[in-house]
Amino acid sequence: MSDDSRTTGSVVTKVSLLALTAMVVGSMVGAGVFSLPRRFAQETGVAGALIAWAVAGAGMLMLAFVFQRLAIRKPDLDAGVYAYAKAGFGEYTGFFSAAGYWASVCVGNVTYWVLIMSTLGQWFPGLGAGDTILAMLLSSVGLWLFFILVRRGIKEATAINLIVTIAKIVPIIVFVLLALFVFDPAAFAANWGGADYAGNLFDQVRGTMLITVFVFLGVEGASVYSRHAKRREHVGRATILGFASVLAIFASVTIVSYGIMPMAEIAELRQPSMAGVLEAAVGPWGSVFVAVGLIISVLGAYLAWTLMAAEVLFVAAKDRDMPRFLARQTDRDVPVNALLLSTLLSQVVLVVTYFSEDAFDFALDMAAVMTLIPFLLAALYAVKLRLTRETYDGAKPSTLRGDLLIGILATLYTGFLVFAAGVSLVLISFIFYTPATILFVMTRREQKRRVFSPGELVLFVVVTVIAIVAVIGLVTGWITL
Repeated sequence: MSDDSRTTGSVVTKVSLLALTAMVVGSMVGAGVFSLPRRFAQETGVAGALIAWAVAGAGMLMLAFVFQRLAIRKPDLDAGVYAYAKAGFGEYTGFFSAAGYWASVCVGNVTYWVLIMSTLGQWFPGLGAGDTILAMLLSSVGLWLFFILVRRGIKEATAINLIVTIAKIVPIIVFVLLALFVFDPAAFAANWGGADYAGNLFDQVRGTMLITVFVFLGVEGASVYSRHAKRREHVGRATILGFASVLAIFASVTIVSYGIMPMAEIAELRQPSMAGVLEAAVGPWGSVFVAVGLIISVLGAYLAWTLMAAEVLFVAAKDRDMPRFLARQTDRDVPVNALLLSTLLSQVVLVVTYFSEDAFDFALDMAAVMTLIPFLLAALYAVKLRLTRETYDGAKPSTLRGDLLIGILATLYTGFLVFAAGVSLVLISFIFYTPATILFVMTRREQKRRVFSPGELVLFVVVTVIAIVAVIGLVTGWITL
């Protein structure tokens, strides 16, 4: 069955390098940047923060290079994160990558609404920290309003994202400049070594890794949305340009905050903690200023992530790796069923967060953990290509050495992230994969194929056992949300 028989056959909308770069920046600059001061202060001081950003920056740069090179060497693979796993390690593994990445995006979307409600909760107590019934209901309304907006058309949505991305960078830059203006060297020096509760320096750095993963989610945005690029080389350029810009922003926001107030006080701020830091620096208007910037930023990032979530499911369905109903498009190039399923999953996660101890941190950490397997598989695929020399005919020795080093470093970094996440979060993430396999089963039955090969069946059993262990852990209490 051809792709055309499963879609409307509409022309794919093409976007420029600037718009593609804005997609990457817009995807990363969202809820996470506004939560950085508190999350870092809870784990480490200035020294640990500098090391953490160096590690995260270097590791994510390797991943960015991986996506850049794979976009060039495998231009036929769209929705890169999912497609690379499939090409390298088989259909079922590719399905896991697609499902995990899609889930991470949907969970990440929930953090946006929780943070918006927490921000408004400063003035409307009924919203609490974004974890009350009223906050959940209002967030649900927001979910479905954005569903309607994106359903109107991809072209219109990406145009809005470009405008919002430019607009939301301004408040963050202003925050950094104002913080530098009132910067207190004595406070900065007192915050240098971290606190006793944070443990040794290695543990401090390890404790920051999930938040750095979360804020960098979206570095692969250009690769995921590659079929809309006007020129294929724009995918790699947009990835690197977006990454470099955002790394500078994130590190600056974190470090300057240590020069405003004691880290113990920063660690106790409500989210968005950037608002509390600026309020301490310039007065109450600082909190309002950050709140406005946050809402603009978060809504823009939510738009970008919604597009990416639907895109992953849509392209997987076109490649016959998801049920064909997810490949349906409207005449405006919108994968409507993929968009609907993404919104439904976000709605479910939103309800689950209500029962967690800290709705924002739980959603943030789960979004980060769910993306680790897709990232790891992409890095491993880059190593596999180099070792098999596929696409490397006639390559220079320096290219061979450089690409192998990049792939290995990216693999080691993502492996370290799995370790840093901890057993509990990794186990909880597997609860999603077993029921998600229903989509894989539907796909195979549509194609009148055997549901599982022997190897796939073994993988399914292993994943199911891990999921059962996680459920038992939640029921008995040794794993908590």
